[in-house]
Amino acid sequence: MDVIEIPAFTDNIIWGLAEDRQLVVVDPGDAAPVVAYLKASGDSLAGILITHHHADHTGGIESLVDFAGCENLPIYGPAFCQAHGVNRAVREGDVVEFQSLNIRLQVMEVPGHTQDHIAYFGFVADSQPRLFCGDTLFAGGCGRLLGGTAAQLHTSLERFKGLPPETMVHCAHEYTLSNMKFAAHALPDSSEVQARLTEVISLREANRSTLPSRLETELQTNPFLLAQSLDEFTALRQAKDVFRAA
Repeated sequence: MDVIEIPAFTDNIIWGLAEDRQLVVVDPGDAAPVVAYLKASGDSLAGILITHHHADHTGGIESLVDFAGCENLPIYGPAFCQAHGVNRAVREGDVVEFQSLNIRLQVMEVPGHTQDHIAYFGFVADSQPRLFCGDTLFAGGCGRLLGGTAAQLHTSLERFKGLPPETMVHCAHEYTLSNMKFAAHALPDSSEVQARLTEVISLREANRSTLPSRLETELQTNPFLLAQSLDEFTALRQAKDVFRAA
């Protein structure tokens, strides 16, 4: 199984799970880069996973269905996204399987960024646990409140903290540099944060991806996971909303 990073727009990441000439994609807001990958690889599109309704996560669905030439292409996501092309609504505790690709992922309802947000946690062909979390958790940060509440988002992130520390976190945006600059501002005495910021600066200067990250790293350096209370989390989220990195 190959886990592929397909860049889209300015900073979106469409994750692809490829095996035996088949591809499942997560949050294809733009069809064009996925189609380009499919044409280059010769893979066929086997399915789509959606985390929430925002257009930069769902906008490519219709074109991908047309390209695949399969009206029954399985498209999983929250029920609210049925208007955006989801044809297999899932909720907390459901399991999404693509047996031919050895994909088995459990659905987690994680509102906060939006009310309808879900994530997918599990295994894809190997023993490495993976979390496809959309815009709920970012490397070094978390999503803005665009429909949900701070209490919901805090609770959702607390749930992620209970996953295995070796979990690979596949978020949907390359926001790590700006997030770690804020982390260094919020946690100026953390040597772990400073070391990660230095590493991220080096990666981005070389035009290299910072994703996916390990949950263990997030637990050590992500200020939103280090918050000790809802009040502290809310204050951090409000501060990040207006923070402008140098």
